[in-house]
Amino acid sequence: MNQIMVTGMVLGVTPVGESDRRVVILTKERGKIAAFARGARKPNSALVGVTAPFSFGEFKLYEGRTSYTLMSASISSYFSELREDIEGAYYGFYFLDFANYYAAEANDETELLKLLYQTLRALVSPRIPNRLVRCVFELKCISINGEGPQVFECVRCGDKEQEKHFSVKLGGLICIECLDEAPDAVKIQPSTLYTMQHIISSRVEKLYTFAVTEEVLTELERIVKRYRSTYVEKEFKSLEILETIIGVE
Repeated sequence: MNQIMVTGMVLGVTPVGESDRRVVILTKERGKIAAFARGARKPNSALVGVTAPFSFGEFKLYEGRTSYTLMSASISSYFSELREDIEGAYYGFYFLDFANYYAAEANDETELLKLLYQTLRALVSPRIPNRLVRCVFELKCISINGEGPQVFECVRCGDKEQEKHFSVKLGGLICIECLDEAPDAVKIQPSTLYTMQHIISSRVEKLYTFAVTEEVLTELERIVKRYRSTYVEKEFKSLEILETIIGVE
């Protein structure tokens, strides 16, 4: 077996047998991996804390022929604030599930890992509304994975000048001249469009540095929700619980 070190975040944990855990880690070096943590459910195990969801740091693994074994970890952030806030925790669990859905083994997931880390940092910050954090995360995550909307020109003719509407079905902006081709299109405020352009085009490190009005946030939520519902083919239990907690119908 080969010993390796990876930087990553724990996405999920499941019990195995009487005392072990199976840990899913999003890593910079190997993409999404699953590792067995022997004895991690024993109270005196050094692996108890480091295998909790949200744990971010360096993980020492043995790479076997068909699986990984977690030996130790040096955690730089546990995001422990999320464990003290049920709403924040379920936003966090949803973000972990969303990243887990898109992440793949043996893939370069550097941007996704950075996005997840920066998103959790924003989530524990009182300066940024959780609703905005969610919109930013969903839209950027979808875009990183190549399924984001076209928000810089008309998806039909490429026009960049005319007033734009947004069509979920066509996957982006539609101009006045092409509007007949998109019966689902809705008018989008310039400020909301600019916000979407900023989210999609900005570096991950610059994502959570802006604020929007309630009007823009409401429109952004509506558009991103419709887009996610159309292009993300999975129902998340964590999202269902979250929306029950925050009272979304």
